Amino acid sequence: MRWWDIAPVLELEHELFPEDAWSAGMFWSELAHARGPQATRRYVVAEAPGTGRLVGYAGLAAAGDLADVQTIAAARDQWGTGLGARLLTELLRAATAFECAEVLLEVRVDNARAQKLYERFGFEPIGFRRGYYQPGNVDALVMRLTMTPENTDNPESSESSESNG
Repeated sequence: MRWWDIAPVLELEHELFPEDAWSAGMFWSELAHARGPQATRRYVVAEAPGTGRLVGYAGLAAAGDLADVQTIAAARDQWGTGLGARLLTELLRAATAFECAEVLLEVRVDNARAQKLYERFGFEPIGFRRGYYQPGNVDALVMRLTMTPENTDNPESSESSESNG
């Protein structure tokens, strides 16, 4: 993801997460930490072939040997195409590059689609964050993946499933 991707990312962000969408400033802040030798973030975007339309994005933050999936989203017309899995694969590659031993993420308790994707990659539930998603006071399921050679070399098969967690 680059600065010029922020406007189309925001459009998709507001479409998918209208009540708790990130602001432009939040994306700018994340991208500020994604470049140079001291980078601690990795953000990627996906475009539809032939159209250049932005159809997905994802981001990861690393601190020490721990990484956190900050965001992952796929346009609704891309659900079921494997895009979410490809985005997550890129984030796990970044976690490997950052030499992280574990990856954490939060997912809405009512987002079974995303939970299934994460489980396929080996993420396991480890707890809840009560009232994490606002408004609506929706709980988050916290999931963890312990990085191993098996899930860092080829973390996902070609199965199709989508999420926007």
